[in-house]
Amino acid sequence: MISKKAKYAIKALKVLTEEFGKGPILISYISAKENIPKKFLEAILLELRNHGILQSQKGKGGGYLLRVDPERVNLAQVLRVIDGPIAPTPCVSLNFYVRCDDCNDEVTCAIRPIMERVRDANLAVYEQTTLSAFARREAEHQTVEVNLIDTESPAN
Repeated sequence: MISKKAKYAIKALKVLTEEFGKGPILISYISAKENIPKKFLEAILLELRNHGILQSQKGKGGGYLLRVDPERVNLAQVLRVIDGPIAPTPCVSLNFYVRCDDCNDEVTCAIRPIMERVRDANLAVYEQTTLSAFARREAEHQTVEVNLIDTESPAN
């Protein structure tokens, strides 16, 4: 399960992806658009900046913007920055491996192969979903909703 902080990070990055190439975006704009508490958002954006995903500009016309093309950033990268390991158990983590303290032998462990499959399935989705693809999917979904509402309204 991803944390609320990770969900907010993904939502904020969606806004920054939609505004990519238009200059810095104010925290207050992102906060209002995605209903994210401003103070919490500030900490999230700072963390993403410190990991090279975002850059910030101070002063008038300042704010946050993506440092790299949104086609080059995937959800796995974001989740690792915000939540740490993606793996369900530490013994199957690719980047944060730690041997389980209650395991006598990883080779014969009955749980480990299942957790590897869970990790791989999650990673396949997260790594193949770029910020651009996520923002496009959201925009397409909103377009479908608007079209459904238009076709369902009674004719005048």
